Amino acid sequence: MQKIIAPSIGTTLDRFIKNRQLHFPYATGELSQLLQDIALACKILNRDVNKAGLVDINGDLGNFNIQGEAQQKLDVIADDRMIRALTNGGQVCAILSEERDELIEVNNESHYIVAMDPLDGSSNIDVGVSIGTIFSIYRRLSEPGEPVNTKDVLQKGKNQIAAGYVLYGSSTMLVYTTGYGVNGFTYEPSLGEFVLSHQNIRSPENGKIYSINEGGYRSFENPIREYINFCKDQKYSARYVGSLVSDFHRNLIKGGIYIYPKSNQAPHGKLRLMYEANALAFIAEQSGGMASDGCTRIMEIQPIEFHQRSPLFIGSKNMVIKALSYID
Repeated sequence: MQKIIAPSIGTTLDRFIKNRQLHFPYATGELSQLLQDIALACKILNRDVNKAGLVDINGDLGNFNIQGEAQQKLDVIADDRMIRALTNGGQVCAILSEERDELIEVNNESHYIVAMDPLDGSSNIDVGVSIGTIFSIYRRLSEPGEPVNTKDVLQKGKNQIAAGYVLYGSSTMLVYTTGYGVNGFTYEPSLGEFVLSHQNIRSPENGKIYSINEGGYRSFENPIREYINFCKDQKYSARYVGSLVSDFHRNLIKGGIYIYPKSNQAPHGKLRLMYEANALAFIAEQSGGMASDGCTRIMEIQPIEFHQRSPLFIGSKNMVIKALSYID
């Protein structure tokens, strides 16, 4: 039997994925290749993001996505980069993207479905604030060779087999889980490789950061206002970037809670369940944190449409529990 050596800090992403595959004697390598395809697309996208301001990729494209949000030029570029990489890789049967109205069917012989937000926080592109990519991977329920159906895609978050995000900030970082802990990889541009930098990430059970857009304070329900007042009384720090990946990543490392509640303007919440909330909920739980829509565990919610929205309370376990106690 081959001896398996646990990856150490500095291990490349490719080698880390291969090492993890050795733990599963019946693994075919398809998921490993899919993760590598996503990493490749994000390397290319990182290059594009770093050119913002130097070439004409900043600004509003003049179109709107299915959510009615103005598309930025980089939104469309990111969407194309990701779809091209996933299509060429051959491991995906269908892709669900925030930037596309309908499901993209790719290869009916393949086993996996990817749901993604190609470029989260795109409104921050023009001002140089950190942005990100979020992805979620499901295994199809129908047999390969058959057309992909709605049930294949509309699965609960607990059925995810992998999820992750890439943060394009002061450094570029890929964080992902396959259900066996959370690990982070920092991009080393001189090598062109993601290398293991944050091993077995654990979310602090308590924190002193709360992240919410307080500009909507008057439109929030009373329990949310009361929790915000509690945070102020405790002298917690308010930190809100406006990029979900950025806010989540900071709280994951330092301890904190991110809240995007329902409001008068967004009675069902604003964040998308399939490719934002589910992916980050999987990572949060795998790191010891918690994620809820205010009454239900995020990963237990049965989606009924591709672009379904959801409120989100996510982060350090005890902070989420405290916030939910106000709603209860």
